Amino acid sequence: MKKKTNLLDQAAINRALTRIAHEILEKNKGGDDIVLVGIKTRGIPLAQRLQEKIKRIENMTVPIGELDITLYRDDLEKAVAQDEPEIKDKNIPVDIGQKKVVLVDDVLFTGRTVRAAMDAVMDIGRPSAIQLAVLIDRGHRELPIRADFVGKNIPTSDKEIVMVQLDETDQAEQVDLFERT
Repeated sequence: MKKKTNLLDQAAINRALTRIAHEILEKNKGGDDIVLVGIKTRGIPLAQRLQEKIKRIENMTVPIGELDITLYRDDLEKAVAQDEPEIKDKNIPVDIGQKKVVLVDDVLFTGRTVRAAMDAVMDIGRPSAIQLAVLIDRGHRELPIRADFVGKNIPTSDKEIVMVQLDETDQAEQVDLFERT
């Protein structure tokens, strides 16, 4: 892989998450009845950061949960590909019934991860709404899924890969665009 460009640095990631936190609160008329659910791996620290930003803005702590969904992803090279997403683990410690669940992930690409996450949420309970917050939307949807809150839209080609690195998981804080060689 060849690095093409840096899309977001640490400051830009922070600004994008601050804006997303404000947009979540504005769309939902505050933080009541919101549950943030991070999709493993990088969605979890992003959800935690959004939780902290919402706490600073509204002086309230919204509940947070985690979903571990392993699947075939078209934007990552894997030795073994799976045809369908597989839900590995769910840790949502609150009742999501009649709550507004905000799924949080790093990159929205084909939509398969989000579809699997929505299925998992519906298996847990019946929320009043499911919303989606992503740091990067790179296009190329295979399913009719659209993010409600987007840090940055990055139109990409099929030959390009968006790599998000966060301090919590990668000991680096940046989003880069690579081209397959």
